[in-house]
Amino acid sequence: MTETDTPLAVIADIHGNADALHAVLADIARRGITRIVALGDHLSGPLAAREVAEVLVASDILCIRGNHDRYLTDLAPGDMGPSDRVAFDQLETHHLDWLRSLPPNCHMGEVFLCHGTPDSDRIYWLDKLGPSAEAQLRPRAEIAALATVDAPLCLCAHTHIPRRVTLTDGRTILNPGSVGCPGYDDDSPVPHVIEAGTPEACYATVERTPAGWASSHHHVPYDASRMVGMARAHGRQTWVRAVGTGWLR
Repeated sequence: MTETDTPLAVIADIHGNADALHAVLADIARRGITRIVALGDHLSGPLAAREVAEVLVASDILCIRGNHDRYLTDLAPGDMGPSDRVAFDQLETHHLDWLRSLPPNCHMGEVFLCHGTPDSDRIYWLDKLGPSAEAQLRPRAEIAALATVDAPLCLCAHTHIPRRVTLTDGRTILNPGSVGCPGYDDDSPVPHVIEAGTPEACYATVERTPAGWASSHHHVPYDASRMVGMARAHGRQTWVRAVGTGWLR
């Protein structure tokens, strides 16, 4: 069996939730999986950015950069959003240097890794906003138009919604969902809310088989009370609801 044929764990959007990350890594280890990739937005959030950074920097996890990782390194503190600023204040120079070293995307054999789409870390690949600003699956032609790389398996994140899509040419695009932030609100491109509807930490596993790419999404229960307390201490009620319940509304 080659490395490409061994199972791969896919994590994303940890957003500083150290306790969710520890629960997911323990679940991955329990399954005997040793290869892990992380698709960005590792640290930003009113939670435990420093703790997550220490875990990732010391690990063998292949990490790429997300849009909030870029904000932490490229924006002045006064220009950051509140979640980015809380994380920034916890980090030291070597943590920020590590973020700067991460690539925006990566080819790993037959697998392509990105945060949003191959060409943007801010565009939703598999989802779009409907007439009432609700997240809904993009039409297949729109998803294919954004698939500007030639890879049998493309891994993306950013929406925090676990999904798998197969294009007409056989390419698979998979979003593992979010490890640490099951819901959020955003004002770009229009005000909208994303909700996973469950507080469990989410990730995915993929494995190449003779018939194609097999995948599973996993929802891992964990004690979120410490993270909820951190969000509350920083005055972030949307995070209190999202991390504690998976819902914002």
